[in-house]
Amino acid sequence: MSLLSSTRTMAVGTVASRATGFLRTAILAAVFGVKGVAVAFNVANTAPNIVYDLLLGGILTSVVVPMLVRADKQGNGEAYVQRLLTLTLLVLGSVSLVLVLLAPQIVDLYVSSKVDADTRQLAVTFARFFLPQVLFYGLGAVLGAYLNTRDRFGPPMWAPVLNNVVVIVTLLLFAFLPGPAQLTSATITQTQVVVVGIGVTLGVVAQTLALLPALRATGLHLRLRFDLRGTGLGHAARLARWTFFYVLCNQLVFVVVVQLATSTGRVDDYPSFTYAYLLWQLPHAVVAVSVITALLPSMSRAAADGRLLELRHLLDRGLRVTVSILVPASAAYIVLGQPLASLVFGHGRVATGEARFIGTLLAVFACGLLAFSAYQLQLRAFYALQDTRTPAVINLTVNLATVVVDVLLFVTLPNHLKIVGLAAGQTASYLVGSVICTRVLARRVPRDRHGFVLRTTVRCLFAALPPALGALAVVAVVDRVVGMGTSGAFLASAGGGAVLLTGYLALARQLRVPEVDRLLEPVLARLGR
Repeated sequence: MSLLSSTRTMAVGTVASRATGFLRTAILAAVFGVKGVAVAFNVANTAPNIVYDLLLGGILTSVVVPMLVRADKQGNGEAYVQRLLTLTLLVLGSVSLVLVLLAPQIVDLYVSSKVDADTRQLAVTFARFFLPQVLFYGLGAVLGAYLNTRDRFGPPMWAPVLNNVVVIVTLLLFAFLPGPAQLTSATITQTQVVVVGIGVTLGVVAQTLALLPALRATGLHLRLRFDLRGTGLGHAARLARWTFFYVLCNQLVFVVVVQLATSTGRVDDYPSFTYAYLLWQLPHAVVAVSVITALLPSMSRAAADGRLLELRHLLDRGLRVTVSILVPASAAYIVLGQPLASLVFGHGRVATGEARFIGTLLAVFACGLLAFSAYQLQLRAFYALQDTRTPAVINLTVNLATVVVDVLLFVTLPNHLKIVGLAAGQTASYLVGSVICTRVLARRVPRDRHGFVLRTTVRCLFAALPPALGALAVVAVVDRVVGMGTSGAFLASAGGGAVLLTGYLALARQLRVPEVDRLLEPVLARLGR
């Protein structure tokens, strides 16, 4: 199966996953709003969400997939994954228990002293429900990695749909429960808290269990194995040490970001930041994660056999596909950010002005979307080479850039723009990471003169600019004539999106971007062209 075919296959599952996640986030905002209860929920969900992003976003998977590929070459792949699952259960089970016991201290890491006592206590209660998710995310990551080595990419991409459905049902149940007329951290009822806490965690459990039928189809026998010595897991542990350092640095930086975001004195800043970030991740998850997942087993096999030119060839193909899709996606978020956010979040307890501000944050994040995805994809080349140290060191530089830019902008910008500065800091760090990773990787893996990644990027940028200006004009006209309520946001998003998409595809084909032609092949074939 070709890269584009594999990517399209996985993208379907990822689109379903992110579409239901999209709906989940919109309902979450409508039910909780952007103030006290939303702050408590998002702070409590920070730790397991970061674990989700790091594990299923590829960090643990990137360590596990190359190890499983090499274990398969030695003929002991099943025994290896059984031992790895046993070790994951023991380690993350213990970690989850400790995290639950330390829930108050963890919450205090993420909230500033300006958050009121009721919101802090509610965050602690939610955290005790949410932190056990770490165990199930870890088990799901290992199982998903095993399925990827068997070229079964679909189930790990579809499993989050079940999680989202469970959470959506939970939020709808919450909305219909008897409760206070004005929902705050002080007035929320115990029943409402328990329903949310159990329901959200059950969603993660369901996501992990959804992988079991696919595992049975591969013939894998799930059982605990405690014969862990002399089985190669020591090498995995040494690789994981640097992965742990990677995770630790990200956690510490996120502590800084959340502390700053919750200390602006504007109670809606952190939830707005979180909602914008979740929406911003959608194109990366659909495209870049699908490309990464499809490429990593092949890159790992090439690295294991010493075929570095093939590894570079695979990486450049992945980068070109990613660029050809994420350039217009970034342009869409920049020019359509406010109407999109108004359409998604401007309901229930979220006012129109609050939704538009989320759109502003989304546009700032979008400036770093391509750099972030390229950075993440290039890191996988190091993981394929079983080098976890270099990504950890590069990530440290990225983290330092985040903190420096965030703090600098936070102390210099006026209060109402401080949270925008935090988003800009994230964007700047992704640009730094992409540049550094490109230069370091060039010394490890020889460049391909026919990779054409830079050429593709330039052509895609030229193809996106004119239609992006046209889409911006559509938004301005709709805003002036109709306004940016629900109907106006829909018209602006649909009209501007149509102008941007059709214009980009036409210009990209004129500029001879082959990835766009390949992506359009199924459509053009049906049209008989």
